[in-house]
Amino acid sequence: MVEVWTVETVADRFVDAARTARRLPRVMVQGYASTWPIVILPGDAYPDPHKVYRLPPPSPQDVERMLEVMRWVQMLELDERHLVWMRAKRFDWVEISKRFACDRTTAWRRWKRDMQVVADLLNRQAQPLKK
Repeated sequence: MVEVWTVETVADRFVDAARTARRLPRVMVQGYASTWPIVILPGDAYPDPHKVYRLPPPSPQDVERMLEVMRWVQMLELDERHLVWMRAKRFDWVEISKRFACDRTTAWRRWKRDMQVVADLLNRQAQPLKK
């Protein structure tokens, strides 16, 4: 566990959570399955170098860390949540600034403030109560 939460460590955890969420299996309608065997055609025999392959599913520890970050999101307001997740998904500052109708420097300052709010709350929760 991290002893002292900083803006960088909190931001890294948000990025990891976004990557883990992307690696989760797709949600599909249950009950529809094909019983036909998979036929490999000669064109499909070798992997396509231009095809984008999915990453393997995340480990249970990755999912637990992602769920912990999801609980942190509850500390923020709705617009702050959108800003934090857009940046965690590696959106460019220009795109983020268009979404929030502000300058990119202002968007960066708001993101930095939100990360500091989360870090401060986590540090406050981690401190033992003094008697």
